[in-house]
Amino acid sequence: MASNENEKLLDEILKSTSKNAEKRPAEPAQKRESSRSAASQPVRKAAAPQPEHSAPEREVHNSQNEGRRMTKAEREREAKRRKKRRRNKSVGRVYGVLIMLTIIIVTSIALSVSIIAVGKDMLGIEGTETLHPFTIPEGATTAEIAEDLYEAGIIKYPKAFVYFSRLSDADAGYKAGEHEVSSAMAYEALISELSGLATEELVTVDVMFPEGTSLYDAARKLEDAGVCESQKFIYNFNRANYGYEFEEYLPKTQSKLKFAKMEGYLFPDTYTFYEGMEPADVCRKIYMNFNKKITDEHYKRMEELGISLDEMITLASIVQAEAANKSVMKDVASVFWNRLNDPANFTRLQSDPTSKYVEKVIKPNIDLEDELIYEAYDTYICTGLPAGAIGNPGMDAIEAVLYPNETNYYYFYANVDTGVTYFATTLEEHYANEEMIKQQQAEAAAQGGE
Repeated sequence: MASNENEKLLDEILKSTSKNAEKRPAEPAQKRESSRSAASQPVRKAAAPQPEHSAPEREVHNSQNEGRRMTKAEREREAKRRKKRRRNKSVGRVYGVLIMLTIIIVTSIALSVSIIAVGKDMLGIEGTETLHPFTIPEGATTAEIAEDLYEAGIIKYPKAFVYFSRLSDADAGYKAGEHEVSSAMAYEALISELSGLATEELVTVDVMFPEGTSLYDAARKLEDAGVCESQKFIYNFNRANYGYEFEEYLPKTQSKLKFAKMEGYLFPDTYTFYEGMEPADVCRKIYMNFNKKITDEHYKRMEELGISLDEMITLASIVQAEAANKSVMKDVASVFWNRLNDPANFTRLQSDPTSKYVEKVIKPNIDLEDELIYEAYDTYICTGLPAGAIGNPGMDAIEAVLYPNETNYYYFYANVDTGVTYFATTLEEHYANEEMIKQQQAEAAAQGGE
C-alpha cells in the first residue's frame, strides 16, 4: 500500500546495513587460536629484567627446544603480530562507526524525501487539473474514503489524508454521493469539495456555445444561466495552466498585442454545468473538451503544414466567420492559405470579420484604448495573421484549415441573402462577382417591394 511506502523504505535500508555489518571480515582462525594458546600457557618463572622498551620474551614450546627463551627475531615477529591485531581491532571499530553513520545519514535522507513527497501530495503539487468523478458510498469512513482516493489516483498517501482530515475536524462532514475532484487539489480543497453537496443534489444547467461565438458572448451566457460571473470566468479561462496536453503547444511567451489570450479555445458545444459553479471548474470542463477534440493526427498535420496550434486556431476562427456554410469552408480556407503563401503579392488577408471583432469585441471590453492592438487584429492593416483568434471555431473550420482544397483562388464574395459564395483568381474576376451579387440583391429587393 502507498501508505506503507516510507516504512518499507526504512526497513530496506536497515536490512541492507545489517547485511553489510555481517559481511565484516572476521579475525583469521589462526590468529584467534594463537591468542588462546598464549592465554593457556603455564606460568613460568620470572625472566630476567628486560630493557625498558624491548619486546617481552616468550618461551617457545615444541618437542625439540622445550623451555628455550625466544630469540630476538622471534620477539620481533611476535611484536608485529600483536601490533597487527591491535590495528585490526581499530579498523573494526572504525568500520562499525562508519556503518552507524551510514544508517543515520541514509535514514535521514529517506525521511526527508518522504516528508517532501507527502508535502507535495498534501498541496496537490505535480497533480493535474483534470476533473474526475468520485463517489462517496453511504456510511463510508474517512479511511475508506482515503483509500478510494488513492485507488482513483487522486492522492498518494491515504494515511496522511486521514491524519489531515482529523486535524481539520472534517471526519463527520463528508457527504455521500457523486463529487468531482482532481489530483491537483490540495487536501484542504479535497476536504472542502467532499464535504459539500454531492453533484446530484445540485441544479444542472445546459449551455450551448455556437460556432464562432466570442469568449465574451460565452461569458455572458454563463452568467445569464446562473453558472458563474462573466468576469470571473474570463479571468480564469485566460489564466489557463490547467494541466491539459494542448496547453503544452501554446506560445511560451504571449504577445502584448493579443487581446484575449485563450480566445479560440472554447470549443463550441453544449455543456452541462451546475448553478453557482466555481469558475475554475467551468474552465476545466471546457478545456477538457477541447483537449479531447484536438487529436494526435491534428498535431501531426499542423507540423506538416508548418503552423502552430495558436496560428491554426486563429486562421480557423477567420474561416468560421467568413464561410456562409460548411460546404464552402475548404475553398474559403484555400483563399487564405494562398494569400499567406504568397506574401509578395498579398501582404494582407483583408477579412471583414477581423475588423468587426475590433469594433464589437475588443473596443467595448478593453480597459484602455490601444491603437496598436486594434491594428494587430484588423487584417486590412496588419500583415499575415492577426494577433489572435476572433472567435471560437468548430471542428468543420478546423478541418478546413488543416485540409483545404487545392485551388488558385485569392478572392471570394458571398451573397448573404442566398448563402452562395463566389470565388475568383484575379481582382477583375472578384470585382465582377461583386457587381453580380449587388445586382442579385437589387433584383431581390425590387421583387420583394412589389
